[in-house]
Amino acid sequence: VQLQASGGGLVQVGGSLRLACAGPRRSFERYVMAWFRQAPGKEREFVGGISRSRIEIYADSVKGRFAVSRDNDKKTVYLQMNSLKPEDTAVYYCAADWAISSTLPTSMESQYDFWGQGTLVTVSS
Repeated sequence: VQLQASGGGLVQVGGSLRLACAGPRRSFERYVMAWFRQAPGKEREFVGGISRSRIEIYADSVKGRFAVSRDNDKKTVYLQMNSLKPEDTAVYYCAADWAISSTLPTSMESQYDFWGQGTLVTVSS
């Protein structure tokens, strides 16, 4: 299973960007989807995720600014990023977890079965 993240780029402080991740082609609706990021010199961290029933979970650092959504018909998960800050600069990864319907996205990387290659977001001040 391959995940393909896209939409990264250079944006100014306060700007917006939307990332997309093409998810598993088969049974996409059965996956919990999540976004992680890794800033230069730092460990990878959880950003947010969405369950099969569309429950959204976010890291405190992005609450109120970022939003995760999914389109099961297009087999795609999105990360809408608003009010971007320089500390949001990172490589963003999407991840997929084949899960039962009640499973929520968490920050545990071991939860996720498949990972995308990452897309770079740079926020300039």
